[in-house]
Amino acid sequence: MTRTRTALLLTLALATTPALAQQDVSTVNGSVSADAGQAYGDLETVNGSVSIAAGATVEDASTVNGSITVGDKAQAASLETVNGAIRIGKDVQVRKDVETVNRSIFTDRGTTIGGNVDTVNGAIGLVGTQLAGGIETVNGDITVGIGSHVKGGIKVEKPRGWSMKPRRDPRIIIGPNAVVEGPLVFERPVTLYVHTSARIGAVTGATAKPFSTDTAPTE
Repeated sequence: MTRTRTALLLTLALATTPALAQQDVSTVNGSVSADAGQAYGDLETVNGSVSIAAGATVEDASTVNGSITVGDKAQAASLETVNGAIRIGKDVQVRKDVETVNRSIFTDRGTTIGGNVDTVNGAIGLVGTQLAGGIETVNGDITVGIGSHVKGGIKVEKPRGWSMKPRRDPRIIIGPNAVVEGPLVFERPVTLYVHTSARIGAVTGATAKPFSTDTAPTE
């Protein structure tokens, strides 16, 4: 009887461990985090940052007033904030979208994103990143950096009443050996630089300026 009971308890413990390891973490005023190498459900806060350590696995990570940082080789379903930057390390996997409203988005080498990358008032920078969707912004610069591959397109929307007015036209840079398969649609004036080794889709609303140096001209 004792042996049977011990075996049953061990089975229950093993069965419940994943559920406990993948529990949601939620708060209103304060930061939330995922520890390195651990698995979680959703990470949610309102007034605070979200930190996902290297090698951690989470579902949806979101905040309203705060930044999101993702360590190397972490995994997430989606990343979303309103007033905060999103910075993604190397070899990260995001299954769906990466979105912010007022701040920037940066992704490092080896990262793959299964959805779109969107912002309104903030820059977007990809380095060595594979993006299954497209890129959208209103008042932000976009850099599709060296070796990045965007399967969707790029769209810069016309500013509307609630968006911030930028000090200058957005700069759109398609860097060395970068690829944008879809159309590049610009509903407002932009400065578009395309490296001579890059490949892009059809362009509407702008004229591409070629460059062959490691970085685009400053203006």
